[in-house]
Amino acid sequence: MFPYSTLKALTLSYDDGVEQDRKLVAILNRYQIKATFNLNSGIQSAAGGWDKAGIRIRRMNIKELPSLYAGHEIAVHSLTHPHLENLDADTVANELEQDKLNLERIFDTTVVGMAYPYGTYNQTVIDTARTCGLHYARGVVSTHSFAVPADLLTYQPTCHHDDPALLDLAEEFLRLKPETPQVFYLWGHSYEFEVNRNWQVLEDFCRLVAGHEDIYYATNAQSLIPASGSRVPPEQKAKA
Repeated sequence: MFPYSTLKALTLSYDDGVEQDRKLVAILNRYQIKATFNLNSGIQSAAGGWDKAGIRIRRMNIKELPSLYAGHEIAVHSLTHPHLENLDADTVANELEQDKLNLERIFDTTVVGMAYPYGTYNQTVIDTARTCGLHYARGVVSTHSFAVPADLLTYQPTCHHDDPALLDLAEEFLRLKPETPQVFYLWGHSYEFEVNRNWQVLEDFCRLVAGHEDIYYATNAQSLIPASGSRVPPEQKAKA
């Protein structure tokens, strides 16, 4: 059971530390909804970027991130965002360990989870994540489910924010009277709202799901780890 004697938790997950996270965080904070931000510390700089639908997407510089993401969780997204399943075991370990160490130093927290770059992985990647002290890892396959598996290193989300079923799933979650812990897990990239000109999707979702006494508004670690029946050792609790 989550805090407040509820069996329902809501959590969000956003990748890459891009400039649009500023608006995303402002909206989430207004509705008192928690998220986890998955960062690539080796390339976290505004110097680079890429174009999508005529919009220049840039990561933010590290300096402003601790204050921006205050109250939310920080998680690994690998050092440089490669396809981890194509790398040898030593390089996978370097990608995960160094990103974790960098993020812990920058944010003065203990990092306990990650999102797989591109959502792809193999057994070597899973085993390495476990060895690195990571307790959960997210893919990108929508389940349209709120159930949480015992093995959190192969976790798949409820849906992406552009899923046509988003608000129907939210209504289903609001009606839910579960007997076991259930988690609504939403993920995406904040730049997608800018590219698709649909920030209203996030506003509508937050307005619908916010402020319910039977929902625990939590980070990924705060929701997934208790729901799976696992326990994080005291020294690895996220300070989100």
